[in-house]
Amino acid sequence: MMLHYLQPAKLQSKKIVFEDVFSARDPATLEHLKELSSRRRVIEESINQSSFITEAIAREMSGGLTSHCLRDLQKLEQYLPLLENLIFHVDLVCSNHRVLCWILELQIRWSSALSSSSLFNLRGPKFFQIDNLRYELGMTLYLYAALLRERAIEILPADLVQSATLFREASGVFQHLANEVFPSLQSAQSVERPLEATPSMCTVMSIICLAEAQAVTIRKAEEKGTTVGLLAKLHYGITELLGEATAIVYSNTKEYKDISSSFLFFIGDFLSCLH
Repeated sequence: MMLHYLQPAKLQSKKIVFEDVFSARDPATLEHLKELSSRRRVIEESINQSSFITEAIAREMSGGLTSHCLRDLQKLEQYLPLLENLIFHVDLVCSNHRVLCWILELQIRWSSALSSSSLFNLRGPKFFQIDNLRYELGMTLYLYAALLRERAIEILPADLVQSATLFREASGVFQHLANEVFPSLQSAQSVERPLEATPSMCTVMSIICLAEAQAVTIRKAEEKGTTVGLLAKLHYGITELLGEATAIVYSNTKEYKDISSSFLFFIGDFLSCLH
């Protein structure tokens, strides 16, 4: 049995206009900044549900994609290389005070989909600001991984093999965030951050995606008439994975003090389905 918990992809972000902040010395740089802002704006409008584009136009603009999830993944794939290019060039002059001031002016803000304070805030989601371009990169990649997972759930009834592949791809992105991206933000310990921007939560999400891929593999094995003994081993593998994820959550109680109860229930319900 698969539990369809889609909350991790329900992120929101505040508007960023790069060309209004960064000074461009030539027309080509200005155009690059404008394209960066344009690519981000369509992501903002989609996740913030503020777009006025009709379904038909959205489908046409994406080349005929009917899945909203696939369209968002496409938008992220167009934005991420531009963002990474900006980070590369900013890193070359990272000690420049003016550049640091520009990054501060961006006011990079994202909400949390796993925080109880964001979920139940009557005034809207709580936004967390970290003045670091790698925070923008990390949260964008987190959204990408969460949407890969959502797409895996979306196609689950029709294509078990592709679904399992997407779960594993999502797991890989989450693990990359845990190992390579978010550790660089840990120096700013005094800055409040969303749970999504912590290496441990990315590790938890990576493990969950692996467990979900395993669950899909079990379903495929059942269709093929795999022996009971092998199925039992596969089930035990999921139990071990979810146990590892749960241990991480409960060993970081200070960091996870604001975690959504629905996320904890999801892991518990997932485990109970195996017994």
